[in-house]
Amino acid sequence: MTLEIEGSCERLRTKMFHLRTCAAKLRPLTASQTVKTFSQNRPAAARTFQQIRCYTAPVAAEPFLSGTSSNYVEEMYYAWLENPKSVHKSWDIFFRNTNAGAPPGSAYQSPLPLSRGSLSTIARAQSLVEAQPNVDKLVEDHLAVQSLIRAYQIRGHHVAQLDPLGILDADLDSSVPADIISSTDKLGFYGLHESDLDKVFHLPTTTFIGGKESALPLREIIRRLEMAYCQHIGVEFMFINDLEQCQWIREKFETPGIMQFTNEEKRTLLARLVRSTRFEEFLQRKWSSEKRFGLEGCEVLIPALKTIIDKSSENGVDYVIMGMPHRGRLNVLANVIRKELEQIFCQFDSKLEAADEGSGDVKYHLGMYHRRINRVTDRNITLSLVANPSHLEAADPVVMGKTKAEQFYCGDTEGKKVMSILLHGDAAFAGQGIVYETFHLSDLPSYTTHGTVHVVVNNQIGFTTDPRMARSSPYPTDVARVVNAPIFHVNSDDPEAVMYVCNVAAEWRSTFHKDVVVDLVCYRRNGHNEMDEPMFTQPLMYKQIRKQKPVLQKYAELLVSQGVVNQPEYEEEISKYDKICEEAFARSKDEKILHIKHWLDSPWPGFFTLDGQPRSMSCPSTGLTEDILTHIGSVASSVPVENFTIHGGLSRILKTRGELVKNRTVDWALAEYMAFGSLLKEGIHIRLSGQDVERGTFSHRHHVLHDQNVDKRTCIPMNHLWPSQAPYTVCNSSLSEYGVLGFELGFAMASPNALVLWEAQFGDFHNTAQCIIDQFICPGQAKWVRQNGIVLLLPHGMEGMGPEHSSARPERFLQMCNDDPDVLPNLEEANFDINQLYDCNWVVVNCSTPGNFFHVLRRQILLPFRKPLIIFTPKSLLRHPEARTNFDEMLPGTHFQRVIPENGPASQNPEKVKRLLLCTGKVYYDLTRERAARNMVEEVAITRIEQLSPFPFDLLLKEVQKYPNAELAWCQEEHKNQGYYDYVKPRLRTTINRSRPVWYAGRDPAAAPATGNKKTHLTELQRLLDTAFNLDAFKNLA
Repeated sequence: MTLEIEGSCERLRTKMFHLRTCAAKLRPLTASQTVKTFSQNRPAAARTFQQIRCYTAPVAAEPFLSGTSSNYVEEMYYAWLENPKSVHKSWDIFFRNTNAGAPPGSAYQSPLPLSRGSLSTIARAQSLVEAQPNVDKLVEDHLAVQSLIRAYQIRGHHVAQLDPLGILDADLDSSVPADIISSTDKLGFYGLHESDLDKVFHLPTTTFIGGKESALPLREIIRRLEMAYCQHIGVEFMFINDLEQCQWIREKFETPGIMQFTNEEKRTLLARLVRSTRFEEFLQRKWSSEKRFGLEGCEVLIPALKTIIDKSSENGVDYVIMGMPHRGRLNVLANVIRKELEQIFCQFDSKLEAADEGSGDVKYHLGMYHRRINRVTDRNITLSLVANPSHLEAADPVVMGKTKAEQFYCGDTEGKKVMSILLHGDAAFAGQGIVYETFHLSDLPSYTTHGTVHVVVNNQIGFTTDPRMARSSPYPTDVARVVNAPIFHVNSDDPEAVMYVCNVAAEWRSTFHKDVVVDLVCYRRNGHNEMDEPMFTQPLMYKQIRKQKPVLQKYAELLVSQGVVNQPEYEEEISKYDKICEEAFARSKDEKILHIKHWLDSPWPGFFTLDGQPRSMSCPSTGLTEDILTHIGSVASSVPVENFTIHGGLSRILKTRGELVKNRTVDWALAEYMAFGSLLKEGIHIRLSGQDVERGTFSHRHHVLHDQNVDKRTCIPMNHLWPSQAPYTVCNSSLSEYGVLGFELGFAMASPNALVLWEAQFGDFHNTAQCIIDQFICPGQAKWVRQNGIVLLLPHGMEGMGPEHSSARPERFLQMCNDDPDVLPNLEEANFDINQLYDCNWVVVNCSTPGNFFHVLRRQILLPFRKPLIIFTPKSLLRHPEARTNFDEMLPGTHFQRVIPENGPASQNPEKVKRLLLCTGKVYYDLTRERAARNMVEEVAITRIEQLSPFPFDLLLKEVQKYPNAELAWCQEEHKNQGYYDYVKPRLRTTINRSRPVWYAGRDPAAAPATGNKKTHLTELQRLLDTAFNLDAFKNLA
């Protein structure tokens, strides 16, 4: 019976609780939300209102419940809910008191005796009930104040005064949120009245507006919230799901009087504004008709960046890597990175000739690397600004990758020494998808840089497009919310507010190692560039801009009025910097030659000679001793960790590998293993990244083994090869191509002594990363004298899988090769093959054997320079029984074969050969099978071109001359308007001095890369084979 009563009381208490809180749930912030938010991850504190009460009174202390069944209590309760007068007065008092929060022992009042003394008891009970509404009002008012505070924390930024022009709302919405107190009549939203303004309320633990005070009048609460959240700084942070981080931000912006600067700090800020402003004015005076994408309207960016760097340096950072668009770039180079002014001014002289190879780039795209003393912290700091194309935001993942690499090479596992700063424009930050892709790399284990400071130069316009037409989100920065990055909006005409926000941003990054966004709400004083007329499309905005007093003038007047500086001191600061610019301008006239290499963003000290040349023009053998091959093979076919259970299917794969090694043979996966393993032994770090690369899309690689019995227990055998080997990093990427390829390109920039590879899941998926390929990888060295050895692995082959999983689009890569198809190079030149590689913009190969794949990977590192390497990798050849290489072809003295000549019966009697088929890649195996079936091994020779670019003119000339009576035909499985034909034909014709025609055997032109019908695929394949081996196929075409 006692258990029944306890259960009944528990249900009663639950119902009472629901009844008490139902009204509160109708408020903007519910009681349950309040307690849940406030109580997580913090010590319990004394509270006025508690949602859950502990009832400690024993049942024996409630005699009226003794012996009563739970059903009876529930029936009484439901009857009381319907009509309080339908139950005995004692029950009525009990339910009322319990509902008010009284413990059952206190809530119970004994039944009244029929005597005169009962009148006082009745009065006492009645007073308890009647006093309850005052308690309810007190609780409700405190909850309302908590809701009000929370409303300012969540939505105060919507009414902050952010636009320096005063014509646009930064969030594109002129309305004031209903729960922000813009007038006293809005107090009614919270059930408060004007008469409550002078009432004192206890402050919750989730605000710091009280400072050392725990209670404030409502009027003062609202004033302090307005000061914290509705002035020149708008703070977005309440979406962050970490209470500690939210509390940290609240403290930084709510604490009374926290935004104070010393006079010395104010003078430093003024001096930096002088440099920023006068630099742009100097350029405008000297080169008024030149595009320079100046910073006018956001001059505060320079002191903002310097503040972030100063605070980060103070917190231990000694290397900052930056990426930015073109606007303000020259100013950043001059006043943040401290590039010599004369070198910048030289870029405006169109008469100077470039001394370096390559075509160069416009001045507002160039990068820079500089190491100097930070004058504020007196510590060394290295600054690197990554060169970038006009494609906005494309440099974001590149900067992230370079930052990750620099952290990796200096052992900075927590990002305490190396950090990145990314600058953005408002329209691009909201509009470019690569921003989202980059953000989603920010917290992935193999890609995190432990926090980036993002600075948005928010001009409130994109070229000529109004932001109301350019984005659907309130702010351009809303994309950052997906990774819980706090966003600090700030009016750029309040330099001190900007400096404070930048200090907080740098501290946030140092404390939590997560991304943070500073949104500098500013304007663009000129058009998109200095030659552009903005009044065509933004007449009202630019009328206001014409009236707008520059921020330097505003701030100088403020400091003069405060007595921090006087007018002569201010004018002297201006004269001093103007003199520096004039002297640098005079020196720039002495320059005769432009050196692009002075603008390198990633120098490789020690790799080249002092004048930037390769230390040799030769490449050693890429072969290995048999002992090394066998050792790597044994590790690749085993599990080097004890008590590690692998999948049964994987056991069979490893067993097969072991048998191949025993037979001195490698397949594709083993060849890759041996190339990687041998380079690791030589101290070369290897990083392989891409979608599902750990296992391999085609389940052939298996570089990460997974314990079948222990969750997340893995083993990477490649890291167990040698005692002092370099580390091997293999990492599945997010489902992104643009962002991840850009990241790996940046990683490869940091050091020449690393093999960095990105593998597409299927070759055609690289086209979503086309911007990185077109703007960075292909022309990077020509534009910025910046070598890069990144490797792209692109699975390619027509295998009946449909149009989307067949072609890696080799024609696109070959079209962008910089060699001349109509000019035969000097084939007698020493080290002809190495010189060709040095002169090309990238190397394109399609290997037909595992051994050649092994050699080209090792050659990539053993070359005395770096070039991007594009490899069209196979799919069916991964397991093709004929696609094997013997150890003999991988031993010392062996090299990568640019061309693999015919070595069968046809090569023994070359005069009898009637047709020489030239091909590349997988189609070779179809051709050899068909040739054997037709018994034409003496009539048809088949030669493979393994390196397509640079084109092997020398080797192909020898091969063609070997077969004087043979027709020449190029055979490919791709369609005629795709693949290699248009690249190979003119070069082959140049090789033979156009003495013979070059025929085509392959698929007809088509719009799609491949058919989606398996039968059609096989029919097309047979047709091209018939053409290739029909010796009369081209007679009527001659």
